[in-house]
Amino acid sequence: MRALQLVSDRNLQIVDLPEPPPPGAGEVQIAVTAVALNHIDVWGWRGMAFAKRKMPLVVGAEAAGEIIAVGADVRGLKVGQTVAMYGAMTCGHCKQCINGRDNLCENVGGVLGFHIDGFACERINMPERLVIAAPAGVTGEEAACAGITFSTVEHMLFDNAKLEQGETVLIHAGGSGIGSAAIRLAKDVGATVITTVGDDEKAMKAELLGADHVINYREERFEHMVRKITKKVGVDVVFEHVGVDTWNGSLLSMKPGGRLVTCGSTSGVSVQMNLMQLFQRQYKIFGSFGATIRNVANGLEKMGRGVKPVIDTVVPLESFNEGLERLESRRVFGKILVRF
Repeated sequence: MRALQLVSDRNLQIVDLPEPPPPGAGEVQIAVTAVALNHIDVWGWRGMAFAKRKMPLVVGAEAAGEIIAVGADVRGLKVGQTVAMYGAMTCGHCKQCINGRDNLCENVGGVLGFHIDGFACERINMPERLVIAAPAGVTGEEAACAGITFSTVEHMLFDNAKLEQGETVLIHAGGSGIGSAAIRLAKDVGATVITTVGDDEKAMKAELLGADHVINYREERFEHMVRKITKKVGVDVVFEHVGVDTWNGSLLSMKPGGRLVTCGSTSGVSVQMNLMQLFQRQYKIFGSFGATIRNVANGLEKMGRGVKPVIDTVVPLESFNEGLERLESRRVFGKILVRF
């Protein structure tokens, strides 16, 4: 079967690998149909792995496919179903896994495509518990955006920040994969959305997605505009994944008691902040990493009723490297997918 391997930093090669054996007990075999690109792929491509890994490594951290075989004891899935796959090899039996907090697994074996072989291959065997069926009407390309993109936003906005109908949320980088998903999912619950983008073309697309207010951060200080839009009240929630460039402006954009949730630091990992501002205004700051299997299922359910991911481009496997370069340069609105 064809697979895409990272041979060394920034060196991706399409290779022929043996097909997986028939699925074992509790496993399903999946024909991968689409892989979605994320910044974690860019980090791995650059060599920014935060744990030991061995190369060559099959890449791809987020994907979907079709079940083509099931092993013994598989009860909830069947051949022919479109499915999304959970992207971390969790143990399934520690306290956190049992309690549905999969992203806090105490014995996690690694993130697929980053620490261990990932989804960029034609076939893969997965434990049934890490595979989630897509509702009718959800395509493989759409389902490929569930394992990280939609689930990360679900975990950030609703598990951590507890965004509710009628509240106002500031979503940074509305043209990114998770930013565009956050706009749609926040509007789905009846929130008012303010988003930041880097150019007028992205601003137009964000408005078409449903954003109530769009700020071009290259032309205006977003924190000043947020104060103006909210009549100096501030927002209830900030959806933060940029890092240094937006951190302190995000704090200035919040109302007293506001919640900031962050899952990323693409512009840098270290910030200075005013602690008096933090405690006097009683801000709540949540770190959010990954998501739970329940979040993946919730995202798929919302796709099934029409809350679709924004897909910028679909490229063939041979163009995976070009997709990463485009993602790294931010020449994208929504998701870049790789089709098998």
